[in-house]
Amino acid sequence: MIDREQVRKVALLARLELTPEEEEQFTTQLGSILDYVEQLNELDVSNVPPTTRAIDVSNVTRKDDLQPYADREAILSSAPEQEGEFFKVPKILNAE
Repeated sequence: MIDREQVRKVALLARLELTPEEEEQFTTQLGSILDYVEQLNELDVSNVPPTTRAIDVSNVTRKDDLQPYADREAILSSAPEQEGEFFKVPKILNAE
């Protein structure tokens, strides 16, 4: 079980200022959470494989096919600056 002194210590480490009412509230809430975790610790999970998610998830990807845009001039004309067939952007890297 957790007591108010432990809640104060956690609040101090987290740099939180708690009122006495909040200390009492968090003591009760954290105590309930720890009781629930204790119940979970009683479960036999020896035949349960470790997972990172509760459900199976996989990425859905598509092949990246390069295709020229039909109206290249329209895109380039909307740019603030262009240089030939390219967008002109400010330099962000130094040569140093």
